[in-house]
Amino acid sequence: MGGCLGLQRNRRGRNASSDNGSRPSSGTNRKNHPLCHETIRWKSDVPLTEGQLRSKRDEFWDTAPAFEGRKEIWDALRAATAAAETTDFQLAQAILDGANISVPNGFLTECYDELGTRYQVPVYCLSYPINIVKEGSGRDSPIDQTESSDEGSEIMLKLRLSSNCQDIKMPLMTRDTIAQAKKKLQAKQGIEPLHQRWFFGGKLLGDKLHIDEARILPSYVIQVIINPEPTNES
Repeated sequence: MGGCLGLQRNRRGRNASSDNGSRPSSGTNRKNHPLCHETIRWKSDVPLTEGQLRSKRDEFWDTAPAFEGRKEIWDALRAATAAAETTDFQLAQAILDGANISVPNGFLTECYDELGTRYQVPVYCLSYPINIVKEGSGRDSPIDQTESSDEGSEIMLKLRLSSNCQDIKMPLMTRDTIAQAKKKLQAKQGIEPLHQRWFFGGKLLGDKLHIDEARILPSYVIQVIINPEPTNES
C-alpha cells in the first residue's frame, strides 16, 4: 500500500533519489549484507492516522506467521524492525545475526532464514508515510458511507485466505454481521463458516459484530484464517 519515495540517510542527512519511486529492488544474490542505516520514505495511497497505521502493522505481525515461514523468525524480524525504526541499528543487526537472518539487499523488505525461506516485511511496518494524518486533525475518513437501507450500503472488501494465500474481493453490506459475511464467503468459496476466523487490525472479529462497527477500510485486507477444526466466534 503506497509507494516509496526514496531513502532518508541517517548518516548523511540527505535523500537518495529513486527513478521509479519504489523500494529497493530484490536481487538474486543471497549474500548477506549489513543492515543499511537508512529509513525508507514512502507515501500512502490512502492517508492514514497513527492509530490506523498501528492497527495495520498489528494486523500484519499477528497474521503473517499463519501463512508462511517460522514464527520465531517473524518474532525476530518484528523486534529488529522496532529497533531499526528507533534508529538503533546496532541492536537490530544483533537480533538478525542471533536468528541467522540474512538481508541480501541490506533492507528488511526482503530477508531469508538459514534454510533459504524468504520473508518480506512491508514498508508500512518499517517507517511512517510522509503523509501521515495527525490524530484529531478533522480529516474525513477515507470512506464515507451513506446508509441507504437497514442493511446499510454496499462495500467491496478484500479478503486474504490462509488456505491459498490469495486475495479475493467480495461485496458486503455495511450492516452485515461477520456471521452473515462468513455465509457469503461460504457461497463464494465453499468454506464452512465454522472453519473461518476473520481478523482485522490484529483483532479477531466476532460473529455478532457488524461490518461498519469493525471500521474496515476498503483498501485494507481482512485476514481469513481457515481452520481444519470447527470454531465458533461470538
